[in-house]
Amino acid sequence: MSALPICHFPHSLLKQPTQFVARVDEKVQKLIDAMVKTMRHHARCVGLAAPQVGSPLRVAVMDGTGHPKVAASHGLLILVNPQIDHTEGIVVQREGCLSIPDLTANVRRATRVRLKAFDQFGAAREWWLEGFEAIIAQHEVDHLDGKLFLDRVANVSTDIFHRKSYS
Repeated sequence: MSALPICHFPHSLLKQPTQFVARVDEKVQKLIDAMVKTMRHHARCVGLAAPQVGSPLRVAVMDGTGHPKVAASHGLLILVNPQIDHTEGIVVQREGCLSIPDLTANVRRATRVRLKAFDQFGAAREWWLEGFEAIIAQHEVDHLDGKLFLDRVANVSTDIFHRKSYS
């Protein structure tokens, strides 16, 4: 299985809320497997949401392992129907996205979140995420809600930047 193509803005799926997954069946499992492979295919990619690969389902994958901004990692997280139901703290940090490859921006996010989701086996899971892992989760859940990181920019003239490096 090869990496899936990435949908780039202004693809219509990127601005639409996703559909909840009724059950984790073989079709959803194949999507998850392909998303993990696609995420790992792209250098420095730490998360991927289903709309970014052309699927309207509420599925995301993330893994901050080895990223220099991650102090402690929960490893690979498979997120089916994820919800963030608690946030704490505030930080402004530079973000980028495979779906908007030429831009980065300063985005305001919570520093700690409680994330609830089902895993690839359909089991209910809950994680407390902090720091960069919390930011990854918020970025991916935003994708599933039809929001992009540019939607969270406070000042368009001072907080959006042309990407200097693609590695």
